[in-house]
Amino acid sequence: MRKRELDKFKKMLVLEKQTILRHLEDLEDESESQMESTSGDAADLASVEITQAAIAKLGGREKKLLKKIEYALQKIEDGEFGTCEQCGEAIPPARLEARPVAQFCIDCKTELEQNERRYGEEDEEDKWSSDVEEKA
Repeated sequence: MRKRELDKFKKMLVLEKQTILRHLEDLEDESESQMESTSGDAADLASVEITQAAIAKLGGREKKLLKKIEYALQKIEDGEFGTCEQCGEAIPPARLEARPVAQFCIDCKTELEQNERRYGEEDEEDKWSSDVEEKA
């Protein structure tokens, strides 16, 4: 992949990372303000609890994506970005445009998803995320 393309993908990833970090900060602020403004009323407490669970779920998803972005940025630095981790072939630029954190080409990703459905295994990219979380 040419340097200009790599720079474009790096810029996309960095912008997405900044957006997620800002959003996570906003979620944290919102969560804190809700906790501070809650009265002792049971209905208010239940509402806050539901909202807190939704915020935690959304934050968890974004943290997972953040780790994938960090991984993709590291692959750019290592000169491995845009290469399928299963077959070693180049991932088409159109796929990377749509999903810059993609680790697999379409064929390998399709095969992984079919195996996931067949055997009930979790997604290979999610396995990577879980491994990273366990090591952290």
